[in-house]
Amino acid sequence: MRKTLIATTIASALILSACSSDETTKTAEEGAAQVQDMNANNVLFKPSPLQYMAPEFDKFGTKDYEAAFDAGIAQHTAQIEAIANNPKPATFENTLVKMELSGELLNRVSAAFYNLSGLISDDEYQRIDEKMAPVLSAHSDDIYLNGALFKRVQTIYDNQDKLNAEDQRLVDFYYKQFVKAGAKLNDAEKAKMREINSELAQLSTAFSQNILKSYKEDVIVVTDKSKLAGLSEGEIAGLAASAKKAGKDGYMITLVNTTQQPILSSLENRDLREQIFKASANRAAKTNGPIIIKETNLRAQKAELLGYKDWASYVMTSRMAQTTDNVYGILDDLAPKAVEKAKIEAAAIQKVINDSGENFELKPWDWTFYAEKVRAEKYNLDPALVKPYFEMQSVIHDGLFFAMNKLYGITFKERKDLPVYHEDVTVYEVFNADNSAIGLFYLDPYAREGKRGGAWMSAYVSESGLKGTKPVIYNAQNIPKPAAGEPTLMTFDEVSTMFHEFGHAAHGLFSDVKYPSLAGTATARDFVEFPSQANEDWMIEPMVLANYAKHYKTGEPIPQALLDKVLESQKFNQGYGTTEYLAAALLDMEWHSFGSDEKITDVQKFEQDALEKHGIAYYPVPPRYKSNFFSHTFAGGYSAGYYAYLWTEVFAADAFAHMENNGGLTRKNGDKFRKEILSKGNSRDLMQSYIEFRGQKPTTDALLKRRGLVE
Repeated sequence: MRKTLIATTIASALILSACSSDETTKTAEEGAAQVQDMNANNVLFKPSPLQYMAPEFDKFGTKDYEAAFDAGIAQHTAQIEAIANNPKPATFENTLVKMELSGELLNRVSAAFYNLSGLISDDEYQRIDEKMAPVLSAHSDDIYLNGALFKRVQTIYDNQDKLNAEDQRLVDFYYKQFVKAGAKLNDAEKAKMREINSELAQLSTAFSQNILKSYKEDVIVVTDKSKLAGLSEGEIAGLAASAKKAGKDGYMITLVNTTQQPILSSLENRDLREQIFKASANRAAKTNGPIIIKETNLRAQKAELLGYKDWASYVMTSRMAQTTDNVYGILDDLAPKAVEKAKIEAAAIQKVINDSGENFELKPWDWTFYAEKVRAEKYNLDPALVKPYFEMQSVIHDGLFFAMNKLYGITFKERKDLPVYHEDVTVYEVFNADNSAIGLFYLDPYAREGKRGGAWMSAYVSESGLKGTKPVIYNAQNIPKPAAGEPTLMTFDEVSTMFHEFGHAAHGLFSDVKYPSLAGTATARDFVEFPSQANEDWMIEPMVLANYAKHYKTGEPIPQALLDKVLESQKFNQGYGTTEYLAAALLDMEWHSFGSDEKITDVQKFEQDALEKHGIAYYPVPPRYKSNFFSHTFAGGYSAGYYAYLWTEVFAADAFAHMENNGGLTRKNGDKFRKEILSKGNSRDLMQSYIEFRGQKPTTDALLKRRGLVE
C-alpha cells in the first residue's frame, strides 16, 4: 500500500510547499538568511545541488533536523502571515498560488525526516519525532485557523467562476481543507481544536513509536534448531544471522506488521507456531490500548466540534465513498460470502489435520501451515519449488521494469553516483520512450532493524509544473535479507507487493500537474490504491512471466505445468484472505463510528463486539490487523479509511479486465492509463478521470471473479 511518510499530524502544513515571492516574504527571507549564516554546514537549509534535487543523504543526519525544523517553521509562518495580511484584495494568484509556493525549507526538512524516520529509525529519530509532533500540529493550526487567511480563501471560493478547471479544483481543495480544519469555528472552539490536535499528534506518534519498539523487542529467539523444521537451510541461516546481529544466541524470528506471520506456513512445530502467533496478536497491547481509547475519543470530539456525529462521517467528506452507509454497505454485503467461503476452507483444513492422525481443533496458528498442505494436495504444488524462479534481480529488471517498458515505454538507468541512506538501496533514473527524463526511483527492498513493517511508497521531491520540479520517489519493502552470498528468492506475494508498490511509484513519477497540492498520489484515500492494485496483475501477464520467471541457477523458464498450478492456486484461500481484510476494515470503521460520550474501557472487548456485530467474528481467521498494532488507522492516514483497499480494488479489477479485453500489455493501453489516471493526480474529479479512461463507471463483476467469490 501507499504509506505517506509525512506524518499525518503535519500533513496539512506540508501541502503548502516551496518558496515565496519577493512581494510577500521579505521579512521571512531576511530571517531565514540569518539562520542560514548560523547553520552554514547544514545542507537542509538550501535546495540540494544534486540532479532532481535528490537528497544529499551523505551530508546530513539527526543533528541537523531540529535547527532546520525551527527555521522552516519560522520562514513558513512569516510567509503565511504576509499572505494573510496582504492589503491588496484577495486573488487566486496572491493567495492560493503564494500558499503553494510557501514553506520550501519546512517541506524539505519534513520530507527528509519523515521518510527516513520510517526507514532507518533509532532512539534519536524517535526523540525528535516526539518533540516535533505537537509543534508541527500547532503550526498547521496556525495556518488553517487563521481568520484573515480564511477570509481571503472564502472570497476566492465565492468568485471562482472565471478560473480554469484545474485552478477551481485547487480553490475547492483549499476551501474544504480550511473548513474541515475548523476555520468557521469561534475563538473558544478554535482553542479547543488546537488542544485536540496537539494531543492527537502526540498520541499518534506514541502509537507509532510503540510499534517500532515492538519490532525490536517482541522477537522470538529459538535455541533448538530442530524446532525450525520445515524451513529451508537458507531461511534458517537468515534467522541465525539476524540473531547474531542483534547480539543473541540461536535463531531470531522478527514479526512482520500483520497479525498472521508468513513463517507460520512452513514451521512444523505447533508449539512454536502458537508462540509466534500469540506474540504477534498481543504485541503493544499494554502500551497502545490506552492510546486507542484516548485517540478515538478525541477524534469523536473533533468531529462533533465540526458538526459531525462521529469521526467516520467527518472523514467521508473527502472520500469517494461519501457516506459511512456506502462503506458499511459494501463491507457487510461481502462479509457473509467471505465467512462462508472461509468455513468451507476451514473444513478442508480440518480434514487434513484429522487425516494426519492429529487430534486438535483448527486454530489461527494452524491455518497457513495446513492450508499449504491443502494447496499442495489440491494443486500438487510445493512452494519451495516455486521460489527459485523468482530471484529478486530478475523480478526487478526482467519482470517489473520489462512490464513498465512494454506498457509505458519507460527505461531505467542505475545511478551509482547518487548517495543513498543505506547500502541496500538502489537508485534508478527513469526515462520516457523519447529519452526525456522523468525523475528518480529509489528501491529499498530488505527488512532491517529500525525500518517499520510493511511496504510503501513516498516522495522526497514531488512533481510540480508551478515549481518546475521532477519527482524523486521511493518504494520500500520488508523482504527478509538472505545470508551473505545467497540469492534473494521471493515468494509470489512478495513479487505481487513489488508490482503493487511500483504502481504507486508510477502514480508519482507520471504526475503532470501544476499545483503541488494536487499532484501525484495526493488523491482521496479511496482512490490512491487503485493504480497500485491495477499494476499487480501485470506480474502474471504471460509475456512478462516468460521474461522473468526463470530458475536462478539454470536460467530455465518456470515449467508451464508448475506455472499453471501457481496461477490456479491464487484463488485458493480467498475466503480467508477476504475475511481477514474485511474484519480489519470493519474494525477500523467501528472504532470511528461512535460519539465522544461513549466510554470504551476494554479494547479487546470492543474489538470482539464489533466483529460479532457484523457477523465476521470467526476465531480461526483473526483481523489482518488487530487494534493494538493497526498502524493504518491509529498512526497513519487511513482512519475510517482501511476499506479503501477493497473500494479501489473494484476500480483496479474493472480497469485491468478492460485492458485485457483491449489488447493487454500494449503501449496504447499504457499511454491511455497514464494520460487519464496517472498523470492527473487530484487535478480533476477522480470518477471523471476513471470514466475518461474506461468510458463508464466500474462494476464489481471483475472483482468478484478476481477474489474467487464467484465462478
